[in-house]
Amino acid sequence: MKMNVDKINKNSKAGVRIDRDYMGGVEIPAGAYWGPQTERARINFQVSGIKQFKEFIIATAIVKRAAAEANYKTGHLEKKKAYAIMKAADDIISGNFDDQFVVDIYQAGAGTSHNMNVNEVIANRAIEILGGSKGDYKLIHPNDHVNMSQSTNDVIPTSIRIVVVNLTSQLMDALKQIINTLNSKATEFDNIIKPGRTHLMDAAPVRLGQEFKAWSIMLEKNITKLIECQNRLCKLNIGATAVGTGLNADPKYVKYVVNIISRLTNTKFYETDFLPEATQSTADFLDLSGTLREIAVDMTKISNDLRLLNSGPDTAIGEIELPSVQPGSSIMPGKINPSVVEMMNMVSFHVIGNDTAIMMASQAGQLELNVMMPLIGYCLIYNLIILKNSIRTVSNLAISGIVANTERISELFNSSTGAALALNPYIGYDKTAEVVKKAVKENKKIEEVVMEMRLLSRNLVKKIFDPFELTEMGIAGSNKKRKHN
Repeated sequence: MKMNVDKINKNSKAGVRIDRDYMGGVEIPAGAYWGPQTERARINFQVSGIKQFKEFIIATAIVKRAAAEANYKTGHLEKKKAYAIMKAADDIISGNFDDQFVVDIYQAGAGTSHNMNVNEVIANRAIEILGGSKGDYKLIHPNDHVNMSQSTNDVIPTSIRIVVVNLTSQLMDALKQIINTLNSKATEFDNIIKPGRTHLMDAAPVRLGQEFKAWSIMLEKNITKLIECQNRLCKLNIGATAVGTGLNADPKYVKYVVNIISRLTNTKFYETDFLPEATQSTADFLDLSGTLREIAVDMTKISNDLRLLNSGPDTAIGEIELPSVQPGSSIMPGKINPSVVEMMNMVSFHVIGNDTAIMMASQAGQLELNVMMPLIGYCLIYNLIILKNSIRTVSNLAISGIVANTERISELFNSSTGAALALNPYIGYDKTAEVVKKAVKENKKIEEVVMEMRLLSRNLVKKIFDPFELTEMGIAGSNKKRKHN
């Protein structure tokens, strides 16, 4: 069943057929399963060369299959036609006609071109199933039969929801994986005391494990937000038809089609609360996009931190070593770069840019419909896919193999003045500043200067500058119970 579109176009022996719609006849490659509206869109919208995601094609075919079954159950579509449409949709869901979806992602508003591409491919395949020839729309009509009880304006949003609900689950799985990896490293590194840094300058000490634990908690919060988004996205506007009023859709059809979609996707979907609102509003998509933006921002922060901590290895921070995955330079032999987290940065920037596009598209709807759905759907699906894949890659190829450079960490910790703030409760801010200034000038440790100046007893200084005391809440040296080994 598979065919190459370019070969069809270039091979004159393949010939053409004339398909007709209300605008007239259109020449179509004889072997193609699409019809006149698809061909017009293919010619009109030669913009990016980017076609629809396979996931989106499958989701739209699921909607068409569910609609045919629902229309049969309501008595509006005869059994023979319904089953031919359902079989044709199943063929698409199985991936047998992937190369028949030829419309650019930048296309007619609302996604009419994509909807008709699916309608026409299903119609022509169903016609074949019934023993007819492609283009014989008296047997199965793309609009009258495949698109029965539907409009682009409920098919496209419903298809997007089906895809993004599934991809959101996959993204959450990827996030859970990286969270587990971060938590494992947090435990592994919990006994390693290192300089903290604020403004990229020395600050109070922290444990390396605390840094990793902070990153894991950041990402855990995003899972909670994704679940909330997913719950909202499970409400479908299928049955809204053109403007949300449900004109031409049997009320029983709506209940049937939602239940059938739930069965086909193994996901519980629901009827939306108010069809006109769901047809006009893209708030649920915008909300998900905003959460994806937050994940991208968090992953950018984590990636930047890993790049800084890994920097060097000889002349910068160098507190950790990221796994070596490939040579880092085409001219400098032996150079290794943080390639995986650099990739994560680029993915994050793209996600943030797509979120801006989704925001602009969401505010561009007028009256009963937002016609920018093709862009919203494409950007959302793209963001979910690249975030899922990149986060898994960072977990597997970067974080899981991180090694702490304990020798370097000890060197930096012992030379840092950041721990001096632990003296504030004992000698005050101004006197502590005096100690720091003297330590820097004379290249001495803070503890050494305090004892030279006879500000505190040796025993108290030793308690105050116990490394774990410096990384726990409270006043260092106050005999609080240590929580670590």
